[in-house]
Amino acid sequence: MNTPPASSASPRSARVTAVVAGLAAVCLLAAGCSGSGSDGADSDQGAAGAGTARLKVALITHGAKGDTFWERVRKGAQAAAAKDDIELTYTSDPGAAAQADLVRDAIKDKVDGIAVTLAKPDAMKSAIAQAKAAGIPVVGLNSGIDAWRSAGLLQFFGQDESTAGRALGDKLNALKVRHALCVIHEQGNVGLEARCAGVKKTFTGDTENLYVNGTDLDTVTAALAARLNQDSSIDEVVTLGAQFALSAVKSVDQSNSKAKIATFDLDHDIVGAIKSGDVQFAVDQQPYLQGYLAVDSLWLYKSNGNFSGGGSAPVLTGPAFVTKQNIADVARFAANGTR
Repeated sequence: MNTPPASSASPRSARVTAVVAGLAAVCLLAAGCSGSGSDGADSDQGAAGAGTARLKVALITHGAKGDTFWERVRKGAQAAAAKDDIELTYTSDPGAAAQADLVRDAIKDKVDGIAVTLAKPDAMKSAIAQAKAAGIPVVGLNSGIDAWRSAGLLQFFGQDESTAGRALGDKLNALKVRHALCVIHEQGNVGLEARCAGVKKTFTGDTENLYVNGTDLDTVTAALAARLNQDSSIDEVVTLGAQFALSAVKSVDQSNSKAKIATFDLDHDIVGAIKSGDVQFAVDQQPYLQGYLAVDSLWLYKSNGNFSGGGSAPVLTGPAFVTKQNIADVARFAANGTR
């Protein structure tokens, strides 16, 4: 057997070779931990987002222009879109037919997912069916908790309006209210109608509905003041949106009524009104959370096949009562425009 010749390298060369080999081993170990062979568990995207293309999502609501409630929904949706690297478009129209047309526009734009409100479900069914036929998943938020499954939506995020109304009715009983006026600012909106119907189910006093034009706050104030002038027995005004509660405060002053005011929904101004005692309490359904969950759910569905509630149960975001006793807990978030 031939013996290999002895190495002629110097001791210094041998030391250099050893150092280089050691460095190479370290690099190989590092590559094994975080290189292309990684499963991505520690990456910013996470396992579900690995290798997925950027999604286009349309959020389409029935919100009226300038309504601060929908700005909170939009902020939540934008936060989820930023986290998930989603290209988000937001459009709205309080007219049911026009809102359905916005859904059809999103289909033509070949979006990857649609989040929609169902204030008037029957008007939206055809557009939603077209989206499903085009292979676009659709989720619901805010309005339509009793109609989202029959409309063919994948998931729903919002408040059970009937449950919220019943809870408010119980609270009025505890406050010894006798005659409640429930102010509906959009006739035919299933969510608003359900709130007042829920109040009537549990409230043991007299309940009546007053329909007003929610797109004109001056007429809301005038209509409320007129009704309070007509009937001094009304001792509670229940509004279904934060801005309408502030109109009610003006109406009570103008009519010299002794009625108290409670409202659904919360914003920065209502925080101040609760602190001052002008408004007794607000029922918070967390609109920011609704927008966030709706958009994030579409990313989870497209990237990992997840859907909340098993496709049969909604994800509830309310109700929660905000009163003078706990207003400090949410005040700083309301100042940021997220509660």
